[in-house]
Amino acid sequence: MNRSVQKYFPIFLLPTLIVFTVIFLAPFILGIYLSFCKFTTITDAVWIGFFNYPRLFEDIIFRHSFWYTVSFTIVTMMLINVLAFFVALALTKKLRGKNFFRTVFFIPNLIGGIILGYIWQLLLNGLLTFVGRTLTSSGKYGFWGLVFLLCWQQIGYMMIIYIAGIQNIPWELTEAAKIDGATYWQRIRHVVIPMVMPAFNVCTFLTLTNGLKLFDQNLALTHGAPSRMSEMLALNIYNTFYGRPGYEGVGQAKAVVFFLLVATIALIQHRITLSKEVKVTE
Repeated sequence: MNRSVQKYFPIFLLPTLIVFTVIFLAPFILGIYLSFCKFTTITDAVWIGFFNYPRLFEDIIFRHSFWYTVSFTIVTMMLINVLAFFVALALTKKLRGKNFFRTVFFIPNLIGGIILGYIWQLLLNGLLTFVGRTLTSSGKYGFWGLVFLLCWQQIGYMMIIYIAGIQNIPWELTEAAKIDGATYWQRIRHVVIPMVMPAFNVCTFLTLTNGLKLFDQNLALTHGAPSRMSEMLALNIYNTFYGRPGYEGVGQAKAVVFFLLVATIALIQHRITLSKEVKVTE
């Protein structure tokens, strides 16, 4: 069996490797090169070195979008994971119709971000009219509108991961905790949470990266209004690249910095949660 795998492995790997190179790796390398160029199209790119990067950090709106995105990501990561975990706890009990409720919670994840943005724009603006406001009245209304939308969309998806983790906990552990006199919340703290650390690792990683990369919902819900005060990093890069003639290189530089930011934060988070997972398993 091993000999057959070694023989045919390159044949099965080659198509995937070609697709990965053409669709991801080549554009990624080209994008890094273009961040050091002045251009309007790929064919007229002129190398200018690091000139685009200082202009990037001089952009006040970019700095605002950076901190706006970081704040948004921290809030949504905490809310989604906490709520999804407790929903998963509730739906792993002996509850009539729990499969129906699991489906209901998961369905929002199947709806596209643009569609969700326009739907919740109508709903939230309708509610805010009672206090004489709209989502675009200030950046904070857009912020909490995006938080509500993303939580509503992703809690069900993370719930499924937590349910899988909870159901994999050996029943002997919880029974032993009951026999030892542990209360319900003590069992949650000392048995359930340590045992679902792999699920926490996955869900934290997903919510972190999803928050940092949010684009569709931001575009549809507020489009950065008012005055780009609710504009997140991905939308800021888009508006720079396509909305400011002569700033294509700066937009590409922003994209490179954005990639490095997401990759660095995601790796740090993964390392931290993975270290806790190892401690638990030991």
